[in-house]
Amino acid sequence: MKNILIIGGSKGIGNAILLQQLEKNKVITINRTTPDVTHPNLTHYELDVLKDALPEIENLDTLIYCPGSITLKPIGSLSIDDFRNDFEVNVIGAVKVIQKYLPILKKGNQSSILLFSTVAAKLGMPFHASIATAKAGVEGLVKSLGAELASNIRINAIAPTITDTSLAAGILRNDRMKENMVERHPMKGYLQPQEVAEMADFLISEKAKSISGQVFEMDYGIVSFKI
Repeated sequence: MKNILIIGGSKGIGNAILLQQLEKNKVITINRTTPDVTHPNLTHYELDVLKDALPEIENLDTLIYCPGSITLKPIGSLSIDDFRNDFEVNVIGAVKVIQKYLPILKKGNQSSILLFSTVAAKLGMPFHASIATAKAGVEGLVKSLGAELASNIRINAIAPTITDTSLAAGILRNDRMKENMVERHPMKGYLQPQEVAEMADFLISEKAKSISGQVFEMDYGIVSFKI
């Protein structure tokens, strides 16, 4: 049984990972809102990782940082604060929790870190300048720390395409928009949170013990194929 810390486990992909891991591992969550689940294996801290002091944790094997943002505007409409806020949520928050819990992770059992990028960091997409820039920072962090921590901690990232979560509700707000999103992807679909949770489960498991410093695109073909 592992000790897993999930930042952002109350909604979306983070919540899907939380629900998947609860039965077989001890899970700690840090969120701004309380997860809609109770379980003997769950410990929850309600706080803002960017503003509040992080709690002390005694044992930790896996750190998963899920917070993200979708700020879609033309470059002329993006403010410096938009760029700053996206960078803080996606990169600075991850750095803060990694720095806090790295000493404990180094003592863990086959320890690993999992972060999240986006397909927009690889695929040029209009109106994605702010979030693509922030997530490119996440990918750089994965590569650098993968090398730095190679002796005892693995770190990887998942780069999903659009996923059916509350964060993407504005992009998938009606049937026509959902149909258009399906058609945009060569494999004719888009992600559900549970699909991403399955990839997360693999990457933090012993089955992935040879994998570190990698970014895995879950893209339904939108980055890989031109059909």
